Amino acid sequence: MKQGAFDLAALVARVVIGVIFVAHGWQKWQSGLGAVTGMFTKMGVPLPELSATFAAAAELVGGAFLIIGALVRLAALALFADMVGALVFVHAGKGVFVSEGGWELVGALAAGCLLLMALGGGRFGVDGLFVRSSRKKAERREAERADERAPMDIFDEPRRDEDLPRRDEDLPQRGEDLPRRDQDLPRRGDDLPPDAPTRPQ
Repeated sequence: MKQGAFDLAALVARVVIGVIFVAHGWQKWQSGLGAVTGMFTKMGVPLPELSATFAAAAELVGGAFLIIGALVRLAALALFADMVGALVFVHAGKGVFVSEGGWELVGALAAGCLLLMALGGGRFGVDGLFVRSSRKKAERREAERADERAPMDIFDEPRRDEDLPRRDEDLPQRGEDLPRRDQDLPRRGDDLPPDAPTRPQ
């Protein structure tokens, strides 16, 4: 799937799921947490007061975050946990159909939240704007670093140590082209002709 198509599909899914959660969360706040706590108590939900507060806050705030595309994965995680709790403690033993108190609605919402957790909310939202802004800043910093390094490229790189002549390889070996030793020089008496006059002793 192309990126643009995914972004559009994620936007539609986020908004639809978010509106459903905001509506349910707002209904709980309007009814009052006391009434919701009493209902959870009758349903056998553990820690009914804490569960009612979490459900109302997660659905209202998390749903709003999904709509605007902010902290999508975190909001989807909270809502996924909310729906799993509703499925396990309220709807699991009542079949599939919502008209009979079944789990079809909470199951569909949980699946949608799971997809948003895995794939994110796309580029059409607050998260997408933040990612694009961060990417542009990173590209700008990289371009600035490249500009700072650019003047050095017009000069030849200095020769490395291994490119310099080594003293023991390129210089004459010790003893080469040096004056010959005494035994290699002609002796005065040996190289003179026999009839040459000799120096008086």
